[in-house]
Amino acid sequence: MDVFRARGSDLLVQAILALETEAECRAFLEDLMTGKEIQDCAQRLQVAKHLRQGLVYSRIAQATGASSATISRVNRCYTYGAGGYRVILDRLEAEEAASYV
Repeated sequence: MDVFRARGSDLLVQAILALETEAECRAFLEDLMTGKEIQDCAQRLQVAKHLRQGLVYSRIAQATGASSATISRVNRCYTYGAGGYRVILDRLEAEEAASYV
């Protein structure tokens, strides 16, 4: 299923790309999503980071509070998905490494 065929999805992608600062991003996400949706997305990103580090499901669940179903879904996306988790985690790691130099 291509979620980007839905009407308005191009506008969402363009809106995200137009954000310039962390403050703008926080404001946009707060307006766009519920607090729970933001927490769920943040949790999925944490799960992906832990999967990348090679942690087992039980440790990831303990560290993030995510259910095994959520961990499994993120693992499927991380392993077989479009590559979005890998791209963003690569960039975040590169930024972190650059900040130590």
